[in-house]
Parts: sequence; structure tokens; C-alpha cells
Amino acid sequence: MAAPSSEGGPVEDIRPGDVIWFEPGEKHWHGASPTTAMTHVAIVEALDGEVVDWMEHVTDEQYQA
Repeated sequence: MAAPSSEGGPVEDIRPGDVIWFEPGEKHWHGASPTTAMTHVAIVEALDGEVVDWMEHVTDEQYQA
């Protein structure tokens, strides 16, 4: 199971076929579990010519918390 989360929110287990929605500007991350890989497809809209605002990488300590 993959695990998306919003900043400060709980980790959520997702399964194949689940749809995940994040509000525009909501800082979030997603990743595989220690035993499961993850692939995702993102559908986004452009706003003022910008599509994605990549944030900093998550450290191992943050991911494992």
C-alpha cells in the first residue's frame, strides 16, 4: 500500500484504483511503503503557466515518522 499524506495530517493507506485529491497549494507527499512499490498518474491544471511547484525532498527520518 502506498501512503500519501498532507503536511501535518495522518498517513493514509491507498489501494489500486483509489483516487486521491489534494487542494491547490496543499503541501503533500506520497511514497511507497517499505514493502510495496508505487506508481501514480497526476492530472493537473495549469495556473498562470505553472503546473507543479516541487517542494524539498522528504528525509528518511520524516518518511519513517
